[in-house]
Amino acid sequence: MRKFKFIRLNFLLFSLLVYACGSPEITQENLSISLFVDGESISAEIPSGSTARDAFELVGIPLNILDESDPPLYTILKNEDNITLTRIIEDFVIQEEVIPYETQDLRNESLPEGERRLIQPGKNGVQEITYRKILENGIEVSNSVVKTTILEAPVPEIVMVGSQAPFAAVPIEGKLIYISAGNAWLMEENTGIRRPIVTTGDLDGFILKLSPDGEWLLYSRSSDDEDEINELWVAKVNDETGLEIDLKVSNIIHFADWIPDSGLGIVFSSVKPSSTSPGWQANNDLKFINFNDSGWVSGPRTGIDENSGGIYGWWGTNFEWSPDGEELLYTRPDGIGNVDFDDEALESVFDVVPLQTGSDWAWVPDVSWAPDGDYIYLVTHAAQEGLSSHEESPLFDLTVVPLLVGPPINLVEQVGMFSNPSVSPHVPRGFEEDSYKIAYLKALVPTQSRNSGYRLFVMDRDGSNQKPVFPPEGAQGLAPQDFVWAPLLESEYNFQVALTYQGNLWIVNTLTGQSQQLTGDGLTSAVDWK
Repeated sequence: MRKFKFIRLNFLLFSLLVYACGSPEITQENLSISLFVDGESISAEIPSGSTARDAFELVGIPLNILDESDPPLYTILKNEDNITLTRIIEDFVIQEEVIPYETQDLRNESLPEGERRLIQPGKNGVQEITYRKILENGIEVSNSVVKTTILEAPVPEIVMVGSQAPFAAVPIEGKLIYISAGNAWLMEENTGIRRPIVTTGDLDGFILKLSPDGEWLLYSRSSDDEDEINELWVAKVNDETGLEIDLKVSNIIHFADWIPDSGLGIVFSSVKPSSTSPGWQANNDLKFINFNDSGWVSGPRTGIDENSGGIYGWWGTNFEWSPDGEELLYTRPDGIGNVDFDDEALESVFDVVPLQTGSDWAWVPDVSWAPDGDYIYLVTHAAQEGLSSHEESPLFDLTVVPLLVGPPINLVEQVGMFSNPSVSPHVPRGFEEDSYKIAYLKALVPTQSRNSGYRLFVMDRDGSNQKPVFPPEGAQGLAPQDFVWAPLLESEYNFQVALTYQGNLWIVNTLTGQSQQLTGDGLTSAVDWK
């Protein structure tokens, strides 16, 4: 029994000895450290186990929120450690700076080559810039811009630069307006007299419509807002002050026009911007606004609510006023019809077989009213033998649809999907029976009309006397486009059509076949004539 107690006692003593050798020695002795702060070296004695933050507090050195310590403030110090504090100061400075104006050269073929004429003086803008400065121990190590506010936008200097091309001037009736390099230009009396109407350089060509009296121009322009496609504006044509009015309407792709006999009224259809191709989702709606020349613009009034738009309705719907302004025709990928404003509804008139494009666009048939409002000329989708689906056919015909009595009649076969028939004003007596002409584009390769060039043809209203007009046989074809008739057919000279060819404006006489190039800069993109 005594032997067992002795062994147990020895075991306990041995365990205590091992434990004592394995544990660190705990001491309350102070540590000697050095602090380097604000250009001074400070020696200090601090308790063992103190952090760098404790050291600064013990010697009474205040810390700012941005100050940096080396080693970091949470570090537990050892004897003879050195701690360096870097003072960080953040300072915001606001300065006003000048924004230099830009100089824009505006080519003008009405001026001699090389002549320069100032049409808008430039003006510098002002911006407020906020800088963030970082100082370390009083020395600037960073200076960056954190905010910029435009207090006054610069006004560009616009200089008209002569680029007169050797094209003969010809007399014209009415007002011929066109877009060149994103600016709107007007020709009046003769093609040698031209002047700018809008010089912002951002007209996108989706909408370009002269008012019926030729006093106002309705147009679309690109938007600076990244969430908008474009904006709708009007400009007074005969106004030396350059009056332009923002209609507070955006995202107009397919249709905007003047309301007949309404004074200053506009009707339009809108889309919603989309991040996926084609860049929009059509609303297929109709809305109305009014404005006056003092800048007042009414809020929009709804004529037709947003709707699906039928087959392929995501692309959009086009509209066309009747000659008397009493009816509005809609045209969409699956047919045409009338807008019933009383019931706020769409009434189908003629169904069209939609085209299966297999892509991010949809084909919409082009239409044109006869001057008497009794007939509609349009492009229809024809069937092709051997195909399993009519929607896949590459063939398109020019068809007339009587609105009063009688079935539709195909006038010209295989004209191409972008034939765009356009009915002339009434042909006056003295030339032939009081009637009208039909101008249309015909594809050079009808079975590949999406990518084909086109040729301008003219025919009588019943489809007879079809003849090619422009360009000449063998020349490069026309691009698909909206061309316009001269507003008055009072003489043989006035049987004219204005169109674009290879980026330039041309006038073509549909009776004689004579053509005249009017511009040579290759930048023309849209045209209207009233």
